[in-house]
Amino acid sequence: MKSQATVIGLISDTHGLVRPEVFEALQGVSQILHAGDVGPAEVLAELSAIAPVRAVYGNTDAPGRADLLERIEDVIDGVRIVVTHGHELGSPTPPKLVGAYPKADVIVYGHTHQQLITKAARRIVINPGAAGPRRFKLQPCVARLYIWQGKADVELVPLGIEAE
Repeated sequence: MKSQATVIGLISDTHGLVRPEVFEALQGVSQILHAGDVGPAEVLAELSAIAPVRAVYGNTDAPGRADLLERIEDVIDGVRIVVTHGHELGSPTPPKLVGAYPKADVIVYGHTHQQLITKAARRIVINPGAAGPRRFKLQPCVARLYIWQGKADVELVPLGIEAE
């Protein structure tokens, strides 16, 4: 599936830092979806050197920014995708997200900084993890979403060294 698929880069919680490893990890993607806590607008400009970027705002982003959306809802090659930061649900979990966005095939979120892939009932809930400054001893990470013939798959791409 991967060789013929549409490939989308998923990133979250950059908090103002674009790690150099992001450029290799997301090389060749058709677009990047950012799940919030972006930091300054320069982050999106830097990421746009890789591919076009769409981003939602997180709880640390200033509301009302023209370059950040509340939520992204899109259909790409027959797959319904929702991108949200997740903070609107308090502490986001896959069951809460599926309940909030029942028509989505793929739900991308951030906020917790914990990379996670949950696949159930032909749905994927993905948190690409935090790509910015390391917090909570979690390894920085992004993800690649593959869409082909109405089906989706995803893989996590760790950035840099293993967490200490």
